Amino acid sequence: MDAVRVALLREVLAGTEWLGATRHFAGTLRGSVVSHGGGLLLVGTPAYEPWHLAAHLADEAAWSGTPELAPTLVRHDARSSDPAHLAVGLGRLEAARRGETLLVVAPGETAAEAPGEAAGEVAAPLLERVCDARRAGATVLSLGPGEGELPAMAHEILPVPDGSELDLDTVQHLVSAAAGENALPARRGPRRFRDRLSRLADLLTAPPPTRW
Repeated sequence: MDAVRVALLREVLAGTEWLGATRHFAGTLRGSVVSHGGGLLLVGTPAYEPWHLAAHLADEAAWSGTPELAPTLVRHDARSSDPAHLAVGLGRLEAARRGETLLVVAPGETAAEAPGEAAGEVAAPLLERVCDARRAGATVLSLGPGEGELPAMAHEILPVPDGSELDLDTVQHLVSAAAGENALPARRGPRRFRDRLSRLADLLTAPPPTRW
């Protein structure tokens, strides 16, 4: 989703709770990675890897001048033969330390299961690593499930339950766009309205995000 579509989506969502919720979550994400400076780890489930969110956050990091937003995508089936940015496995979560931020994206607790396996069997190893990361001092954010073990152990959650007005992919676009915007310093004085118009123009004319 490019900047023009994000702007149009926000116009459609004006007056709903989604704009405030996504901006608050994005602000928490940005505040954590910028203030701690320890790096951003991004992980999904075996059945759902947040490829697009990783790409959009990397773009927002470059466009907003906030390198801390560029994530390390942690993958369940990473292989040493993969490109470097795709070869980071779950072991990276075991090495998480204080000052790092871990963003977990999941459509739901049962969405992590693999074909032929009961719900929770595959999710358990990820939950254990998330728990270990939190105990080590990492800040944990959860995007997706509103209930269950994952949101219970997170410091901040943005629930996107089944049947929501917006799907998980759309919410991720809103979060990544807001994270980049929130990274811009707020200006005060008579030029404030002009600055807002300038920022909107930048959004509408920005190039589409690169493919991950």
